[in-house]
Amino acid sequence: MSDDNISDKHETSTAEMLRRYQTADSVLLPIPRDAFEKLYLSPKTPNAGKLRSTFGNPTPICLMGFLLAATPTAMLTMGWRGAGGNGGAIIPVYIFFGAMVQIFGAIGEWILGNTFSCALFFTYGTFWLVQGTSLMPFFAVGTMYSPTGNTLEGMQTAEYSATVGLYYVSLAILTFIYLICSIRTNVCLFLALFLLVITFGLFAGTYFQMALGNLVLAAKLQKAAGAFNFALCLPIWHIFIAQILDAVDFPVSLPVGDLSTVILGKSQKARKREVEGQN
Repeated sequence: MSDDNISDKHETSTAEMLRRYQTADSVLLPIPRDAFEKLYLSPKTPNAGKLRSTFGNPTPICLMGFLLAATPTAMLTMGWRGAGGNGGAIIPVYIFFGAMVQIFGAIGEWILGNTFSCALFFTYGTFWLVQGTSLMPFFAVGTMYSPTGNTLEGMQTAEYSATVGLYYVSLAILTFIYLICSIRTNVCLFLALFLLVITFGLFAGTYFQMALGNLVLAAKLQKAAGAFNFALCLPIWHIFIAQILDAVDFPVSLPVGDLSTVILGKSQKARKREVEGQN
């Protein structure tokens, strides 16, 4: 066999490897990367198995639960149409839509191997569970802050407000970590998490100012938090609509802004070095 034939075969093999790397990213899932990022909110990884073709996609279910809790909360936080009361009228919405729907969906994401979206939905599903139960007298969250054991009086104290403020700081830190990870997903999710970090920060500031007795400033921060909360719901609504349209094979497809190629993953870099090493 001549050297020319060997060289031609080597070049053909290398070109084929490059083509596969660029188009399919050399993963085991038979789905384009941009479509995967839209459907599952997780960076596409080489997970084996056929569960995604066996089970339904739990992601839009989780998004629906989040939206039906977060959207009215944003509106009532800003006092639209005279709403308020910290959402006391929609406690069941917090518990069933915001919490239970997301937690069940997170279990579905776990079964499919979508670790990142699983962590997201478990986190914010539990957040809404805490949000709802903390408003229920049965849980008596203010008892330890009242000398008489009256939970409602305890919830008006500076200690209670400062404690809740620290909780929101922790949520902001965790969401910031998720924000960094979302650079590997899509624009809509990145924007929503970015706004959520600000939202949690403003809620933390609200409670800290309440602890200091600055009620006027606290009210302004709370209204600003509601505005950012409403803003972050918009890209989530966009993702939800995009996924529901794809679920019924609708002729119109909405882009979500694939970011998976902005920062290459560890496995992507390893495959790239492997391809370059054979040139």
